[in-house]
Amino acid sequence: MSADVKTAAAPKAAGGGAAPDGFGPWFSRAVLRNGPLGGLIALVVVMAVLSRDFLNGQNLLNVGVQASVTAILAFGVTFVIVSAGIDLSVGSLAALSATVVAWAATNEGLPVWLAVLLGLAVGAAAGLLSGALVAYGRLPAFIATLAMLSVGRGLALVISGGTPIPFPDAVNALGDTLGGWLPVPVLVMIAMGLIAALVLARTYSGRAMFAIGGNEEAARLSGIDVKRRKLVIYALSGVFAAVAGIVLAARLTSAQPQAASGYELDAIAAVVIGGASLSGGSGKASGTLIGALILAVLRNGLNLLSVSAFWQQVATGLVIALAVLLDTLRRRSAR
Repeated sequence: MSADVKTAAAPKAAGGGAAPDGFGPWFSRAVLRNGPLGGLIALVVVMAVLSRDFLNGQNLLNVGVQASVTAILAFGVTFVIVSAGIDLSVGSLAALSATVVAWAATNEGLPVWLAVLLGLAVGAAAGLLSGALVAYGRLPAFIATLAMLSVGRGLALVISGGTPIPFPDAVNALGDTLGGWLPVPVLVMIAMGLIAALVLARTYSGRAMFAIGGNEEAARLSGIDVKRRKLVIYALSGVFAAVAGIVLAARLTSAQPQAASGYELDAIAAVVIGGASLSGGSGKASGTLIGALILAVLRNGLNLLSVSAFWQQVATGLVIALAVLLDTLRRRSAR
């Protein structure tokens, strides 16, 4: 009888604990899967409560403009991080590409369309070189792109002579607004985001990125030319960096060789905050956009609250650390 009592009690205990045991994992999964979007919504609510000016329409458009360059850079970096790589050169490549456009159009008199194509080609070529160093030279991506960071910044200084070059008026339109209220940089950001999403979800190169990031050796054995794919991946990152540099120079109305300094860290942070794993194999363009918006909302809100720039750096660092922690928890949950 005692045994019967114990046997009967066991299902009851299990049933009694079902709700907490079921709710806990469900809540954890929900937070980990939707953390970036939930974090953005929570941050917007907090900033709206703390500052009455935050939800002003013009201020929200300013947030979009502030996020645009970082987001475009980050879309390119997403390709690299999904494939388990890293690209530290995008900030300097943005400055280099913009400098080439301004130099070719202003100093050398090339047609504007040709100067822009030249700037995009420079970004692609620099990305190809980084990819070649990683794929064929077998350098760690960190070292290869760190070297390209220095080379790109140095070439921008050499070409410009260390001084800003006026940007062509035709390209400056990328920094203006449509109808006097809709910022063109936001439209470019959306367009580049759609291209990034299309590449990741609908192309062979996108599928190869996920396969390489998930398990490079397995991807090679399945027939993927890993070395060639890496060339494509870093070249794409270079092109996106060039677009970001052109947009930034259009906003400033000049190509400045020291522009976009440190933007590579913001781009990587946006990708990670958006849910991509630094170990590769996961990431989405939409998540990257959310990550860039989180950084822009945070900085914009802190500016409205008159928080010191020094403390803003501290806050940004804490957000990045939290995003990496969530990435670690997410991978543990997946296992």
